[in-house]
Amino acid sequence: MKTDPRTFILQNTVLMSPPHVPEIRLRLASEAHDLWLKTEEDLEEIGLPPPFWAFAWAGGQGLARYILDHPETVVGKSVLDFASGSGLVAIAARFAGAADVLAADIDPWAASAITLNAAENGVAMRTTADDQIGKAVEANVILAGDVFYDRDFAAALIPWLTRLASEGKLVLVGDPGRSYLPKDRLKSLAVYQVPVTRALEDSEVKETTVWRFG
Repeated sequence: MKTDPRTFILQNTVLMSPPHVPEIRLRLASEAHDLWLKTEEDLEEIGLPPPFWAFAWAGGQGLARYILDHPETVVGKSVLDFASGSGLVAIAARFAGAADVLAADIDPWAASAITLNAAENGVAMRTTADDQIGKAVEANVILAGDVFYDRDFAAALIPWLTRLASEGKLVLVGDPGRSYLPKDRLKSLAVYQVPVTRALEDSEVKETTVWRFG
């Protein structure tokens, strides 16, 4: 890496609470324009992939809220937080009493963000940058916030999540109406109005649903 992720994150984020999950504090970009709207050339210069970890996306906020309000979903269980980003959902799972949490994200910067955010909230979890799609999963519960935004990614994700659900695992998805959400495979559990950053979304509030997959 051209830039040390931990140092960069500490210098380019501020501690704040996502509006829909005020119990949790994360290191996030204070102004989406400053970090998210950097050009590809700017990002390449510092060796930074698109910083999904720097924002509390609507799907993740909704899913984290559901977990905190329904701790029986994860209490005493092992959890995989897929495409963890900032670690928001993983932290919520630990707050709710999950016995073990693995926060997985292929972005090598995410592990640094998750570790910093977990420490801020006084919880511990494991992280991995290994691609989980298609793999066997030991966890009892799989959590996935805001993952159906890309056609090819969704096409790979759906059969994997379908298999995990068929094995009896609880698969929960938080989604604010992304284009490739497979609604025919989902059961709605809760709906939230989640405040978001207009610079990233097309509105200031996104109606976000927590779904059970399978």
